[in-house]
Amino acid sequence: MSLFDQSEEPKSKTLRYTVTGVALVILLAFGTWYFFLRFISEEHTIQHFMDAVVAGNFEQGYQIWKAHGSYSYQDFLQDWGKQGYYGPIESYRIESTNLLKDANGVIVVIEISPFRPFPANNDPQSGRNREVRLFVGRSDQSLSFPP
Repeated sequence: MSLFDQSEEPKSKTLRYTVTGVALVILLAFGTWYFFLRFISEEHTIQHFMDAVVAGNFEQGYQIWKAHGSYSYQDFLQDWGKQGYYGPIESYRIESTNLLKDANGVIVVIEISPFRPFPANNDPQSGRNREVRLFVGRSDQSLSFPP
């Protein structure tokens, strides 16, 4: 009988398959988190902000924005108010979220529309949709325009 003729014990074979299966599940869970869930808090911040703006609750939107420096409430209204640069906003859709290199935050790309419900891509009203990029700080979830 040679070394290659010996068969493996069934108990060790089961243990090997169990360990391999658990490692695969852990790897798949990490991959799912990395690709789909790692920016979930930043997307929730954007959702809360945009829900406030769509509802016309600009005070709450400004609080969620957590303005730094000289960005006053009047500046905020000039950007996001009903008569502002981006207004009126009746619906929105989050397009993508991207990590910035050498920055403590992410860029969230949203598409805003003056129509409710959000128009489909083949709808003629979709021509009035606008793409907006917002920077979300990872440490304090503050919002600003991208650097």
